Amino acid sequence: MIGLFRENIKIATGSIRTQLLRTILTILIIALGIWALVGILTVVSALQNTLSSNFASMGSNTFNINQYENTNRRHGGGEIEKINPIISYPEAKAFKAMYDYPMTHTSLSFTATTTAEVKYENQKTDPEITVMGVDDYFLTNSGLEVTQGRSFNTFDIQNNTYSCIVGSDFATKGLLKDVNPIGKTISVRGAKFKVIGVLKEKGSTFGNRQDLRMLIPIQVARSMFSKPNINYTISSMVDKTELLDEAVDHAVTTMRKVRKLNPVAENNFGVSRSDDLINRIAEITGVLNISAWIIGIITIFGSSIALMNIMLVSVTERTREIGVRKALGAKRSTIAFQFFVETLIIGQLGGLVGIILGIITGYLIAVAIDFSFVIPWLAIMAAVITTFIVAVVSGSYPAIKASQLDPIEALRYE
Repeated sequence: MIGLFRENIKIATGSIRTQLLRTILTILIIALGIWALVGILTVVSALQNTLSSNFASMGSNTFNINQYENTNRRHGGGEIEKINPIISYPEAKAFKAMYDYPMTHTSLSFTATTTAEVKYENQKTDPEITVMGVDDYFLTNSGLEVTQGRSFNTFDIQNNTYSCIVGSDFATKGLLKDVNPIGKTISVRGAKFKVIGVLKEKGSTFGNRQDLRMLIPIQVARSMFSKPNINYTISSMVDKTELLDEAVDHAVTTMRKVRKLNPVAENNFGVSRSDDLINRIAEITGVLNISAWIIGIITIFGSSIALMNIMLVSVTERTREIGVRKALGAKRSTIAFQFFVETLIIGQLGGLVGIILGIITGYLIAVAIDFSFVIPWLAIMAAVITTFIVAVVSGSYPAIKASQLDPIEALRYE
């Protein structure tokens, strides 16, 4: 039995080698469908990994109060856009003073500029540094970590010390790459700051380079960057996740009091919870996964038809060979198995090529758009199973047709 199995595999591989051009074209047809499936799923996995890592670091027990619920407002659709007032510093400060929910830590912050030029000794950066004014709870509430030095403490914030925490790019490939950054003095707009910490690398998301930023005490930032209509962000973290719902409700009530809203008036501010963001990411990537499968299945369906037709042509061309084998005593099952093995080999080779091309394509796209690439093991498993099913379905009919040929008629075939 084992010898017969080996013989069939040997005959199948020999047949594949003799029809090399046709085999290559068939492999490429199958690879096209797997390429589309694995490539899209790889990009979706990279997107999901990037967004999830960015938001999950905040934990599931934080929420922010912003001008709008989403940072980017949707336009169009025939709807009248609701304009919310900015969150001013007096409002943010009043909220922090009034919000007294137990086991909750509130942070105030704002983006002072995104085009700062930072200097160290006789070197300077391009005007692309983001400077943020923050308080002592900002890093904890934002899920940021310090890899060198320390974070801000209450003394730094209350005494408005000229200290700063910088992004990882400063220490790895920026101004401070050749020195120990802790204790060094850098300057922005003529003001000198002592570096007390370096943030853990965060990478980029949609072109937003999170490692090119500089955090300074909020009051120092307000004195240096006094532009009008500065919009502040309020961030709160609850020590216990089960208290998050009540904490958010209490925060909404407090912010309505700060803004003196009537009981029947709608909120003119937005509340975004970290778990809502993670759930939204899951919904988006779920839709993308379904779309990838639809595109992949359509392409693979065409590949399976092409594979079946090619195998039918192969059966027709080798009719005389089949007749000789039957005349020498080959059983129907042996003939069927021979063609079935041939189809399986071609199918799996096509799947392997498609997987490799799909991963490479997904990796290049992920690198191009600053996503965190991960090997899509689920997509690879799906591709292997899919190619096996395609080979079984596409190879069954040609194999059965070959096994049912009459040996006498087959020997007379020219």
